[in-house]
Amino acid sequence: MEENILIFGHKNPDTDSICSSIVKEILNKKNGCEKSKAVRLGAVNKETQYVLNYLGIEAPELIEKVEEGQKVILVDHNEFNQSVEGIQNAKILGVIDHHRIANFETSDPLYYTARPYGCTSTILYKEFVQKGIEIEKTEATLMASAIISDTLLFKSPTTTEHDKKALEELGKIANINVEEYGLEMLKAGTDLDDFSEEQLINIDAKSLEKDGTKFVIAQVNTVSIEDVLKRQEKIKAVINKTIEEKGLSLFVFVVTDILNSNSEVIALGSRTDAVENAFDKKLVDNRMFLEGVVSRKKQVLPVIDKNI
Repeated sequence: MEENILIFGHKNPDTDSICSSIVKEILNKKNGCEKSKAVRLGAVNKETQYVLNYLGIEAPELIEKVEEGQKVILVDHNEFNQSVEGIQNAKILGVIDHHRIANFETSDPLYYTARPYGCTSTILYKEFVQKGIEIEKTEATLMASAIISDTLLFKSPTTTEHDKKALEELGKIANINVEEYGLEMLKAGTDLDDFSEEQLINIDAKSLEKDGTKFVIAQVNTVSIEDVLKRQEKIKAVINKTIEEKGLSLFVFVVTDILNSNSEVIALGSRTDAVENAFDKKLVDNRMFLEGVVSRKKQVLPVIDKNI
């Protein structure tokens, strides 16, 4: 029996990673590739669970590693240090992503789709349209949810006209009021009270490396930055422990207010100068307020990366 092609997003998956994996499985099967299976590389967050509950579907199976030669398709990421254990020896058939391309190399040719859109699901929407494949309510809701999540209902500077047009059409197919549904979905993801500090810094953490310097940029969304920062001493202790255990030079924890479109960062490690130089501001008690900053991909990572 032919093995499944595994489809997955990055570690510490967000809504786009989970939804795009499921949508790509649906798209493949509608296109004749039955041996496709969406999986995930981490726990489902509350925002994503809201979407799955709304649709009444189960989360993809959790996997921790892949065997040598396993056929895979990556969505919403390409960097190996954000992917599954064993990815270097897997057979990567394709990538669908909207991030930078870094630390990526394969031995065989592959299908690679990279577009500077606000969301991977916007790319998948276009693939449905280009192939003339019908979009039904389930996949429409999944893609709409991913776009809402990644663009913060179009408040993020990563938003493009492609995302706006896609969400407009997908909202009609899904039969949802995008504003109402989107706000409820985003709010569901901001309930952080029952997360431990360790869980909190790993809800959406991306491991990165540049010229041998290892660093992490993690982000959580909230409707009250101050509520999160009430736990800052415990958060700092867990971050410092993580830095020591993983040999990191920098850990940046971004707390984003989705209602007012601002962020507060906590930065720790030997290279906090990269954060100060990136934003031309000084950290006070390892904290910095960033007005109008909501996007890790466009407003945080690029400027820090330049100063590493």
